[in-house]
Amino acid sequence: MSATETGKKSQQSGFDDPASLLDDDVAPDVSALQVLRRGLAISPELRTGIRVTIGMALVAAMGRLIIPITIQQVLDRGVLSDEGYRPGFVWAVSGGAFVIVIGVMAASRIAHIRLVIAAESVLLGLRTRAFEHIHRLSLADHTESRRGVLVARVTSDVESLAQFTQWGAISWVINSAIIVGALTVMLIYNWQLTLVVVLCHLPLLPFLKWVQKRQFVAYSLVRTRVAETLGETSEAVTGAPVIRAYGYDAPVRSRLDTAIDNQYDSQLRSSIWFAGMLPVVDLFSSVSLAAAVGVGVWWSGTVDVGVGELVAFLFLVNLLLQPIAELGEVLDQTQTALAGWWKILRVLDVPIAVEEPERGEHLPGGPLSVEVRDVGFRYRTGDAVLHDVSVVIPAEANVAIVGETGSGKTSFARLLARLTDPIDGSVLIGGVDLRAVDPASRRSAIRMVPQDGFLFDTTIEENIRFGRIGATAADAEASIAELGLDRWLASLPFGIDTHVGERGGRLSVGERQLVALARAQVADPGLLLLDEATSAVDPETEEALASALSRLAVGRTTISVAHRLSTAERADTVLVFDAGRIVQMGHHSELVAVEGIYKGLHESWIGNTRDSAG
Repeated sequence: MSATETGKKSQQSGFDDPASLLDDDVAPDVSALQVLRRGLAISPELRTGIRVTIGMALVAAMGRLIIPITIQQVLDRGVLSDEGYRPGFVWAVSGGAFVIVIGVMAASRIAHIRLVIAAESVLLGLRTRAFEHIHRLSLADHTESRRGVLVARVTSDVESLAQFTQWGAISWVINSAIIVGALTVMLIYNWQLTLVVVLCHLPLLPFLKWVQKRQFVAYSLVRTRVAETLGETSEAVTGAPVIRAYGYDAPVRSRLDTAIDNQYDSQLRSSIWFAGMLPVVDLFSSVSLAAAVGVGVWWSGTVDVGVGELVAFLFLVNLLLQPIAELGEVLDQTQTALAGWWKILRVLDVPIAVEEPERGEHLPGGPLSVEVRDVGFRYRTGDAVLHDVSVVIPAEANVAIVGETGSGKTSFARLLARLTDPIDGSVLIGGVDLRAVDPASRRSAIRMVPQDGFLFDTTIEENIRFGRIGATAADAEASIAELGLDRWLASLPFGIDTHVGERGGRLSVGERQLVALARAQVADPGLLLLDEATSAVDPETEEALASALSRLAVGRTTISVAHRLSTAERADTVLVFDAGRIVQMGHHSELVAVEGIYKGLHESWIGNTRDSAG
């Protein structure tokens, strides 16, 4: 579904402006019915075989009416009939009812199993769609949203649907069928008594509607508070080394306690609605049963009601009261599920900023040229970060990008990798507009090594093989050899089979970058983007990185966002950014010889280097 289609569907369904869909504090302004319709629309798994499942559920519901009807028949036609006691009739009716009850139990069991299977398919589909959608969101969406909130969408919010889809949904079908069936049979037996029971329950309807609206808002707040708690917990666990190093335990604990207390308060308030609804429902049910008994006895002499019919009618009233009594619990569970569903739908309704072409063009092999035409870019919030940037970079060039913090260097590199799209202008790679390139071709031809090379909690070999789908252990070892990293690898306790830990925590910053470079070597891209690849490492590691980088750059176009100007000194061309514009361009020796931003940056870097050495 395209971003345009998603936005239209969002507006048609009454959902919020897509720009605020990841705002977890926004109160729901849609009805539960709207959420249900949208949820069913994006979960086709729930509709698979649903007619058979509902049919079996209806059979199970109607089967419960057999007992009152059997009692009426046995009393009026088998025990108190004009012919006296008829044992044959009693045994025949009772035996038939027994067979039907067994069949009803089987149908109910099968319906429940089918619904559980469908429910698990729905949860799998929702979690997969939400996960894929989150990974396709723009950098701005990820920057503006806490990771804990997005994690909550694909974990706890999806799980909030589990019990509802496995039990709540079938309860709505069965209980609704029981209510309709019981009222129908009651009308057949005695419409006057049925009217009494209905009138006793009428005041309950506006009360339930009033409670339902407030429950939906309350449970939506619960899902928000759960996400906040997950966010604070994740931050506290991930930042444990910094927290301990700076003695920041108390403030972090305070923030976490506040999040937990807020979640506790919201869950308590939502439970109050449930706790208040149960006794009200029970009260109306008890009043209706008492009224049916009292009026039935009072009318027994004036209204033509048989003993069996009256007894059966009371059984039917009791049968009617069971689903009504369960209504509070089912409604509470439904509100919890709908609140979680609403949160997931809000994420799925966020438009995809980078739309992939259905039939994209393929980039040529080998080193790729880069042409940037009048590019302007801004993030969702804030001022523009790039203004009318134009530059041509020939294939196989080695280019360094320098500039002060906030000058637009990293944003420019992200545009070349199409992690986001420009607001104005275009980016051509290998002569092809990047927006028209097939995503698989783009990912294999363009690779970006970020400043902090993210590593997965597995071995070095596995992390290197992530560089290309289908890469083998031999490919990983070859990439190490090609970059001249054999000596470093041999110094590790288990070589290429060394586990790096979560986010590569068992390796140093420089070692993580070496693994990231080996991963890029396996990918063999035509355009290599390096974002501060040698920043925040010691001089010895920088030398190893520089050697690996020089080998990695052979036979491909390399563009490096340089923090240390030693990278710029080795580049063919240096692009100097300032306030989102390219203000200088040329070789290091040319730029350092003239007054300008680059000369100032270089002199400052030289001075800092000498101070560090001293």
